Amino acid sequence: MISVHDLPTVNATLNTLTTLLLVCGYILIRMHKPNLHRRFMIAAFATSTVFLVCYLIYHAQVGSVRYPGTGTMRTIYLTILFTHTVLAASVPVLAIVTLRRGLAARFDSHRKIARITLPIWLYVSVTGVVVYVMLYRM
Repeated sequence: MISVHDLPTVNATLNTLTTLLLVCGYILIRMHKPNLHRRFMIAAFATSTVFLVCYLIYHAQVGSVRYPGTGTMRTIYLTILFTHTVLAASVPVLAIVTLRRGLAARFDSHRKIARITLPIWLYVSVTGVVVYVMLYRM
């Protein structure tokens, strides 16, 4: 049975999986394989959704967790956390709009917003793992 205290590791795993799915989805569309691209991007969205549920459950139970380090490492951590948090707030909206446009075959508008969504979503997924490592593994 998974305890609430296991959720940070689960979340880091989900962020890693999301990153891999996003990169694969990007590569697949560049290879002109739209059906596989669609499947990978839907999987990335699903993985991110599960992450969000686990994240909310964890923080509803535990609250916020303070970084124990000091000095330069604390400054680096807080900078990464700040940019991660600000951009993470935009990912659900960007991902939903991008996904809807793609599924509706509105490919011109899908492409335009995907060029914004992908780098932000990747940054948030990668920095989510970095925050986890800095907070729980260092």
